Amino acid sequence: MSNVKIKVISRNPEDYMRATKRDIHKLPRNYDPSLHPLEAPREYVRALNAVKLERVFAKPFVGNLDGHRDGVSSMAKHPKRLAVLASGAFDGEIRVWDLAVRKCTRNFVAHEGWVRSLCYTPNGESFTSVGDDKTIKLWKSEVQSSDDEDPLNTLLSLSVVTGITHNRVKPIFATCGEHCQLWENTRNEPVKVFKWGVDSLHHVAFNQIEHNLLASCASDRSIILYDCRESGPLRKVVMELRSNALAWNPMEAFIFTVANEDYNLYTFDVRKLNHPINIHVDHTSAVIDVDYAPTGREFVAGSYDKTIRIFESLKGHSRDVYHTKRMQRLTCVKWSLDNKYILSGSDEMNIRMWKARASEKLGVLKPRERTALHYADALKDKFANHPQIKRIARHRHVPKHVYNAQKELRIIKEKNKRKEANRRAHSKKGAVPHISERRKHIVKEDE
Repeated sequence: MSNVKIKVISRNPEDYMRATKRDIHKLPRNYDPSLHPLEAPREYVRALNAVKLERVFAKPFVGNLDGHRDGVSSMAKHPKRLAVLASGAFDGEIRVWDLAVRKCTRNFVAHEGWVRSLCYTPNGESFTSVGDDKTIKLWKSEVQSSDDEDPLNTLLSLSVVTGITHNRVKPIFATCGEHCQLWENTRNEPVKVFKWGVDSLHHVAFNQIEHNLLASCASDRSIILYDCRESGPLRKVVMELRSNALAWNPMEAFIFTVANEDYNLYTFDVRKLNHPINIHVDHTSAVIDVDYAPTGREFVAGSYDKTIRIFESLKGHSRDVYHTKRMQRLTCVKWSLDNKYILSGSDEMNIRMWKARASEKLGVLKPRERTALHYADALKDKFANHPQIKRIARHRHVPKHVYNAQKELRIIKEKNKRKEANRRAHSKKGAVPHISERRKHIVKEDE
């Protein structure tokens, strides 16, 4: 009897039982491709409907935070709490916001003049602000009593401080102005000053992975790298036009992206600074700020052309563009730490909240709803290169001034290509060298 084989029918109840009494009955399906000869056309129609519905439900604007009496100059995210945001204005006022209810929880005048930059300490218990009054002030995040309204510490600088960034691990922070300076919370004077013969620096940022590495943007169109352990700057690369802001990739230690005055963004690898690894185009005016998503796969950029663009880090063109009628020139942008929202500040006194994915449904999804969305995403990826689906997925309405500027820039680019081709055709062989697009924007590199 030991050699007798017994066949038993085994079925998973989830394959044929309903989740609830009101749910529809599940039907078995045979996946044999010979039984479904029209599966590809059927899936194409589903993909077409899915991409159309994505554009129908693309409503990215969530809400706005109003209360500032002057243009928003800077913003800072709380490192531990998703719903807390600090913002500074051109009139010296700082406001702390509760994003969940879209209310201001605290506001006070911190500086005389422009609040240049804000940053939270790594534990989130306090934040630091710098302004045009040459002061660096440390404030408590949460106010328990009237004494907490006053700054915890005030440091005086010899020149105007234009930017600040905090080390993610050590109790040190860096500021920029005439020079890049390293400070400790317990000392009233900088512990280290980095100089490289430039007029001034206007943005500085610590690397979030390699904690000793930081970079700054200078007024002489250069990007300078520093190491806290070294006595002087490491390397410098000079661009054709000035870079306004810089953001490190939070997942790749050697990658950073700069927002430039020439309407483009440039992604660099610090190990090879002689040319950018990617150029991100589409903006039609100077790009003012840039911030990475916590995944490191995407970043958001704000520009003087009154639009916000979202780029995938490996692609040259934006995947989405956000704009409203009343939004004016962008001054700062941030990507929330839960990867779901984008915050933008502009010079018409408003902070706006946007969805990171324009057609995403907010709130709790039912299991079947989630499965249907995953299936629709898979179909869109499968047919992404089909002309009709590609056309619908790429289509965006942009303001008239952006549309006209894009058309003008396209004509200029084609004219320059044609001119270069004509010069090469009518010159001695090798007299007009071919320079790749990525190397054209670099003037020189110093070490």
